[in-house]
Amino acid sequence: MAAQTLQLRPLGNTGLNLSSVGFGASPLGKVFGDVSEQDAFAAVREAFRLGVNFFDTSPYYGGTLSEKVLGKALKALGVPRDQYIVSTKCGRYKEGFDFSAERVTKSIDESLERLQLDYVDMLQCHDIEFGSLDQIVNETLPALLKLKQAGKIRFIGITGLPLGIFTYVLDCVPPGTVDVILSYCHYSVNDSTLEDLLPYLKSKGVGVISASPLSMGLLTEAGGPEWHPASSELKAACRAAADHCKGKGKNISKLALQYSLANTDISSILVGMKSVKEVEENIAAALELATAGMDEETLSEITDILKPVKNQTWPSGIQQS
Repeated sequence: MAAQTLQLRPLGNTGLNLSSVGFGASPLGKVFGDVSEQDAFAAVREAFRLGVNFFDTSPYYGGTLSEKVLGKALKALGVPRDQYIVSTKCGRYKEGFDFSAERVTKSIDESLERLQLDYVDMLQCHDIEFGSLDQIVNETLPALLKLKQAGKIRFIGITGLPLGIFTYVLDCVPPGTVDVILSYCHYSVNDSTLEDLLPYLKSKGVGVISASPLSMGLLTEAGGPEWHPASSELKAACRAAADHCKGKGKNISKLALQYSLANTDISSILVGMKSVKEVEENIAAALELATAGMDEETLSEITDILKPVKNQTWPSGIQQS
């Protein structure tokens, strides 16, 4: 078992190879409850030991706490910088949104200081649907290109919920301006609409990262948080699917993660993790998929349960209590 490692997948035209499971560091900002620094460090160390080389954060997560904790945890690994790939974001902050050239230029210096790094591998404009897409095209991305030339960032990305934002921006900028997109909640058992966009993104040479394979908690035994923006119909269907899995002695979260990982055109599936146990469960699910495949029978049963709500999304915006 130890000989098995996580699959590495190329990211667009960047030359980077990302682990199929990426470490989502928002929980390190205590976004989903308290996390001790000790647990955070141990989770990062175990993830790295098991083959995770991609770590994603944002100054927005926990009001900069996620970046600080991730920076300390990566430093504690004591390994050469080229052994791991770090992505952070700009434009979304605890105080609100600001995609101005001035703010994002200042933002990267603040992030590098918190992360204790000289450069990040990716800087992504965070949740761009809340800003003006024309400002992203005409002001923010040109500012990021300057940061790229200055060596503070290696690659440029954009993130958000509605898929239309990606085609809008990519159709407006010269090829090679945007290296990667990060989409969330659109490649999971209940919503696979990202799939329709993959050929387009490939034609543009843009790498694809997908986050939230569990649909922000809907595809878990506990169900999504109170504030989850999904309709009551979608929540109920996901609860029924989770209960069906539980009744068969299966875990819906594992199956949902494996479903997302099975599409190799997506470079990495970002999963929020905050403990060694979570890291080990997620990696085990990925390794099992690679060797034994997934439980197709149960998958087809939950696909049937979710059919009436398939690809149903919600208005953009993550509210946090």
